[in-house]
Amino acid sequence: MDVLLRSIMSASLVERISVDEQLQSLATLVQQLRQEVGELRRENAELRCEVGYWKSRHADAVKRNVKLQAELDQAKAEIRQLKDERFGKQSEKQSASDRSNQLDDPQQPKTPKNKRGQQPGRPAPKRRDYSHLPVREETVDVPNEAKVCSCCGKPLADLGFSEDGEQLEIEINVYRRKVRRKRYRRTCNCRRQPRTVTAPMPPKVLPKSRYGTSIWVHLLLEKFHLQRPTQRTIEQLRLLGLSLAPGTIADGLKRIESMMTPVYEAIRTHHQQSAYFHADETRWRVFVEKAGKIGHRWWLWLFAGKDSVVFVLDPSRSHDVPQSHFADNVQGVLMVDRYSAYKAMQQVKDGQLVLAFCWAHVRRDFVRVGKGYPELKTWALQWLGRIRELYRLNRERLRHAPQTAEFAVADARLREHVVSMAAQRDAELSDEKLREPCRKALVSLTEHWSGLTLFVDDARIPLDNNYGERLIRNPAVGRKNYYGSGSEWSGRLATMMFSIFATLVLWKINPRTWLEWYFEACAANGGRAADKPASFLPWNLPEARLAELQISTRVDTDNTS
Repeated sequence: MDVLLRSIMSASLVERISVDEQLQSLATLVQQLRQEVGELRRENAELRCEVGYWKSRHADAVKRNVKLQAELDQAKAEIRQLKDERFGKQSEKQSASDRSNQLDDPQQPKTPKNKRGQQPGRPAPKRRDYSHLPVREETVDVPNEAKVCSCCGKPLADLGFSEDGEQLEIEINVYRRKVRRKRYRRTCNCRRQPRTVTAPMPPKVLPKSRYGTSIWVHLLLEKFHLQRPTQRTIEQLRLLGLSLAPGTIADGLKRIESMMTPVYEAIRTHHQQSAYFHADETRWRVFVEKAGKIGHRWWLWLFAGKDSVVFVLDPSRSHDVPQSHFADNVQGVLMVDRYSAYKAMQQVKDGQLVLAFCWAHVRRDFVRVGKGYPELKTWALQWLGRIRELYRLNRERLRHAPQTAEFAVADARLREHVVSMAAQRDAELSDEKLREPCRKALVSLTEHWSGLTLFVDDARIPLDNNYGERLIRNPAVGRKNYYGSGSEWSGRLATMMFSIFATLVLWKINPRTWLEWYFEACAANGGRAADKPASFLPWNLPEARLAELQISTRVDTDNTS
């Protein structure tokens, strides 16, 4: 019995101990769960706090990605534009046909490319006239053995006339001009006079130089009109047997500079009288060290009127150059590109010079958009078509004399088209979805609109500055051939000769004939500039003398002759 009771008591004790242990373990588990729940709640709160941060980071990443994509598209567009500028077609010659700078319209079928040379249906070139050239007659006889009949051997009878033909030849002769000056002895006893008298030397443009006037004319034309390096001209003459010293040539050209200065200044004075001007600039290297100037890049400025051309060389590209070129009281219209230096001129701010802007430069904006962004090509072609129509309507207006009914009709059509272009521009700018390249081109069009439309009220004003760019092209060729000028005096001489030759070409005067004439006057004046240099300029010449100096490159003759 006792044993039974003890066993029962020990079992209940064990059960009580087991329940206590379970309760204790459950309490421990509950405590652990509470701790874990607290940690999870804290972690959840932290993660909830970080959600906003990561959302903002994601938004920043999306914005950055959009910005980088836009920069990538811009870089690709610039690469396409630069490739086109470097390797594409450069000419902007006016044409009645549709030229879109090789922008292919996806809505138009491709037309086959024309073959080079004479085009079907186009008039043939006019035959050139060489009757002004001297004639050297040459008689060609039949060989003696051919003056008899090959069958019977009887002699041939002379018909008394010939069958004539012509061919063109060229001959360049280098020779020594030997001058024999006759001498005389006095037969009187006068002691105040020398006993012998010698004939004077023929005057030379450089009195103490061994090189004659014709050599200096040839060197100036080759360098500043044909843009050939002096060393290449020396080599050409060496092939003809004449060896020239480069140092002697440089010294002679330096002395010639003072002779050309009065002519250049006379052209500048007359140039100020033009009603409208063209201006442009291009780089020109002068290889001298100048205080305050870094590098050798100078600027060759062009100022062209209707009958005169002036080049100016300056280390700066600032507005001071054109501002100092024009007189303070100048009046007229200045055709320029959109370079800001022209807008900063004091004469422009005072309203004395009115700036007319170039439509060719505006056209390039739309060409760049079309070539840089293929998806915007259609938009660019539409604006190119509007500009082409503007040119066509202006050409149609200029075909008629002012104050006529035909002119009034053409003028009304032109003005209507200008108004429609302005309305289209404003409508597109008001669209918030307009792409940035398109907006940039149209904003520039808006800012320069008043200067772009000056031609509407004054038909004398051209639509573009192509006239000035064509004039500056010849010096640009020289820059590529001989890199620029080696000194300031040679730069001044280049500027003068560019101005003189360009002005002579405008008047269709043979530069060689004019230069020989002027140098003869300089030689007669003792190797100094000729007296009254303005009298040698085209607008001061008598009509008979002007006709002698002018040349005609092509005359109207029968194409079948």
